Amino acid sequence: MKMKKTLLLAIALLYCCIPLSLFAQRHLSFKDGKFKIVQFTDIHWDQKSPKCAKTVATIQSVLKAENPDVAMLTGDVVTANPGLEGWKSVIGIFEEAKMPFTVMMGNHDAEIVPKDEIYAMLSKSPYFMGEKGPGDIHGAGNYVVPVYSSDGKKPAALLYCIDSNDYPTLKDYGTYDWIHFDQIHWYREQSMRYTKENGGKPLPALAFFHIPLLEYNEIVGAETTLGQKEEGIASPNINTGFFASLVEMKDVMATFAGHDHDNDYIGMLYNVGLAFGRVPGWDAYGDFERGGRIIELREGKFEFDSWIRTPSGKEYTYYYPSGLTSKDEETMEFLPAKTVKPKKHGVAYTYYEGKFKHTDQIASGTKVKEGTMKNISIQEAPAKDHFAYEFRTLINIPEKGVYRFYTYSDDGSKLFIDGKAIVDNDGSHNARIAKGKVALDAGFHELRVLYFEDYMGEALEVGVSSRKIKEAVLPEDWYYLPE
Repeated sequence: MKMKKTLLLAIALLYCCIPLSLFAQRHLSFKDGKFKIVQFTDIHWDQKSPKCAKTVATIQSVLKAENPDVAMLTGDVVTANPGLEGWKSVIGIFEEAKMPFTVMMGNHDAEIVPKDEIYAMLSKSPYFMGEKGPGDIHGAGNYVVPVYSSDGKKPAALLYCIDSNDYPTLKDYGTYDWIHFDQIHWYREQSMRYTKENGGKPLPALAFFHIPLLEYNEIVGAETTLGQKEEGIASPNINTGFFASLVEMKDVMATFAGHDHDNDYIGMLYNVGLAFGRVPGWDAYGDFERGGRIIELREGKFEFDSWIRTPSGKEYTYYYPSGLTSKDEETMEFLPAKTVKPKKHGVAYTYYEGKFKHTDQIASGTKVKEGTMKNISIQEAPAKDHFAYEFRTLINIPEKGVYRFYTYSDDGSKLFIDGKAIVDNDGSHNARIAKGKVALDAGFHELRVLYFEDYMGEALEVGVSSRKIKEAVLPEDWYYLPE
């Protein structure tokens, strides 16, 4: 009997020594094919501030409205003393909501509490889904959170959590540190491992960290960028190639950063999304309404929708990978379908020869022949240089929505829908792509493409994408001969 009591006591003591997180629900999973994330960035918690109540209310409002599956805290969480008390309060917000959460380090967090102590405290929470990560690379909090399939059998998506570090060792390197090569190597190893385990196919993934990459500068003002830029982009001066690795590994759909409180835009560069979160903290600087960024994944697909949620409501939605938005859908004028009933598939064309430098010169060239073909193509052009085409067809749009058309051409091309210029890829130039978007009702619309070949090298490709259609060459079954 005495031995039995001793054994029970030993077991009890053992359980007390194990972090509570080990008993937490360690698997995040898709539900009905969807998985919802909320990103809170730059909380800037100050335990002594009377504004803490507003910060808590903002976070709770977003959680209640969206009911996400996990919260990602992308740095600068607690930025004032007493630090440990501050972390206890922040952790308590998510424990009270029974909300799984992760934490990445910002440049200010370790100024208050050492990173080791932060992760030691986090590990005791049953709702913390992360870890301190490997000790032989830069930073703390480098880890991967798998999101399992709806049946719970295998990882279906990945959430990379990365420490973007804080300050460089030399002033010559700029104000802020960066994601170092050993971290990049670690990411590549994780990506390769999960890809191998998935039969050689990359898993859809997202990456979260605090300080934005240099590449965030390149998408400002782009046609596929949504949101606001109200301050300079405080990225590091050093580019260590992390973005290039994302492009090469082909798993990370988008990155989500913080740091810049008055930037909240999202866009794409080389098919990789680059996004800022939204600040919920009332002790942080910035003029935007407090809130969080929502990301909703779709199981088995390289797709997600993202929007900002505040206590006032939901802002415009961004659709990846199309780069189209609900703002497009709400503000663009839809072109009505034509009242026609074509019966035969195909494209009508007129072929010209002459020297052209611009598409508006085509009509003044020598008309050589007219005819029809299955699709838009220049493969049958009799001449190698100094020729042009006018293509005319009806395209059958399957569903009302915003569509993005493109031409890839060498030399110039121009695309019109219902007489409206949508893609301007004009002029004499090497092979390049140009895009444009248009809102279309379901049904038939007139498509006209002008193309000319000037000198050396010839190419023409016409394609389309939408919220539901991945960018590809226009399919032949969309083409109908004009009546």
